[in-house]
Parts: sequence; C-alpha cells; structure tokens
Amino acid sequence: MQGEVVGRRDGVVTVNVGGVGYDVIVPQRSLVESLTGEQATFFIHTSVREDAITLYGFADENERSMFRLLLSTPGVGPSTALGAISTFSVSNLISAIYAEDVTAISTIPGIGKKTAARLVLELAGKLPSLEQRDATNTPTKSSHADLESALRSLGYGVSEIRDALAAFEIPSDERQALRLALRQLGTR
Repeated sequence: MQGEVVGRRDGVVTVNVGGVGYDVIVPQRSLVESLTGEQATFFIHTSVREDAITLYGFADENERSMFRLLLSTPGVGPSTALGAISTFSVSNLISAIYAEDVTAISTIPGIGKKTAARLVLELAGKLPSLEQRDATNTPTKSSHADLESALRSLGYGVSEIRDALAAFEIPSDERQALRLALRQLGTR
C-alpha cells in the first residue's frame, strides 16, 4: 500500500490511497518514521475476522514475513507479534532465536519465558526461508542456511551448529561443507 500519511495516533497510521483513508496498525519504528503529509509505503498483512478487518503495515517484506511466522506460533497473537517487531529488528530477532536466547526474547511485551522457549522451538527450523527472501543475501548465506538446516535435521542443536560453523570457512561445495561441519561437530 502506498499513499500519503494523513494522521498518526496510538500505533495507527492513517494513509490516504486514492481518496480513501485506511487505518494501518504499524510497529513503533514505522510510526516514528511516518510523517504526516509525506508519502509512505507499507507491506500489508490483512486480518479478517467476523467483526473486523484489520490492516497491519510493515516497512519491508522481511518484517511482514516475520510477523506472519510469529502468528503461526501457538500463544502469539497480532499484538504480541507486533510487539516483537517493535522491540527487535528482524535480524536481531532471528539472531536471538538462533542463539536460543529465551531471556532476550522474553523482553518482548506479552511474551514470558514459556512462550519465548516455544518461539525458539517453533521458529528455528522456519527461519532460513525468511533469510533467503532477503534481497541482500548472497548464495553463500543461502548455502549456509541450507547447511544449518541439514545439521538440525541430523539432531544437532542450533548453538552447537553455530559454534562448529564459526570454526572454519565454509566452502561453496555443499558436500564438502557438510563433511567439514560433521567433522567439526564430532570433535566436540
């Protein structure tokens, strides 16, 4: 959605698109950056319920994708998912999930230690697909995510995989990379 910002209040930006004003709920960062009278672009997630149609707007596709992934986690609703996007950048949230940093994740409003642990468990395997959509990713990072995913499927934990992969430079040949990673994990 692209249009002129005509109002801002309590986490909501009103955007004029073709003469129609749409109220869009946005993360705190987007609210601060949306200046009245200026053009703005939001990536929209539409929530349709029996009693309301609600628009959630995000600065980029990665924010919207993370919001949707968070919603797929039991116990996480739109306001909690929006709080997560407001508290952390997408890359910092991904890092916290990969590091299994339950303490950091539980600083998100509405998320306690139990829900934070569930987020780590539920989302760790889904995040590489989000990273691959990032336009700044290089094939090496994509291969890196594939390697991590393969090692997780073999039963290794996220933190031990990260430690092992940090110990050597990952070759572009996927088979060689997997062999080196398994060798490194075997020495621990």
